Amino acid sequence: MTQRLNGKVAIVTGATQGIGADIARALAHEGAQRVFIVGRGLQAGTAVAAEIGAAATAIEADITDDQAIERCVAQALAVNGQIDILVNCACIYDDAGLASSRAQWHATLDVNLVSAAVFTQKVEPHMGRGAVVVNLGSVGGKFGTANRAIYPASKAALIQITRNFAVTLAPRGIRVLSVSPAWTWSPSLERMARGSRSIADRVGGITHPLGRVGDGAEVGRVVAFAASDEASWITGTDIAVDGGFSSLGPDQGAPARDWFEGSGG
Repeated sequence: MTQRLNGKVAIVTGATQGIGADIARALAHEGAQRVFIVGRGLQAGTAVAAEIGAAATAIEADITDDQAIERCVAQALAVNGQIDILVNCACIYDDAGLASSRAQWHATLDVNLVSAAVFTQKVEPHMGRGAVVVNLGSVGGKFGTANRAIYPASKAALIQITRNFAVTLAPRGIRVLSVSPAWTWSPSLERMARGSRSIADRVGGITHPLGRVGDGAEVGRVVAFAASDEASWITGTDIAVDGGFSSLGPDQGAPARDWFEGSGG
């Protein structure tokens, strides 16, 4: 245990399950004084907090409500008067691609993008030099995908405002960066793989050079590093935690000869 975050106060949205919970665990493991687990399900959040121990506190909040965000910030400030780390991880996946309704667009962007921006706005005045905002992007925000629209758009926009906020807050010594996972074992992927990690790894191995999907703990460790003083010269950029996914082109890394030989021509 390196204790890179010793004494830090952190807020993690969307931390009641999946990658968000793994990030909260990683921050606590690295010595954060308090990690606030923010989400809509108090029971789930309390379970994650109980697992982590005294360093974690669950807060039930709808982050699309500005007053709920302000209450979260106030509760975090009560620890030692400032907030050192904000991780915007909360997201939803309601996406029907081109057929998505206006209501779906508004609801998803409100959670995935607007709420992250507003949470940053509410926290920033209470951050000192060396504080960090980490936004959870996605490889989905970097590449085209058939039959999807809202989720990738929200992640692309989140990566963009990461750059904008980084430049805006740099004079105050506050860093802003994003971490973008590829396929990571989480409740949504578990549902698609019918509960089978071996199926997820087999399918994921097609597009991930390391031959498997990722684990939330692997994403959490990178977020913990990004939030630490060891990353003090990193801001305004995106860190890919994707098993090599971003390195592949449309040919999935196969030599052109293989594609022609398999064409039957």
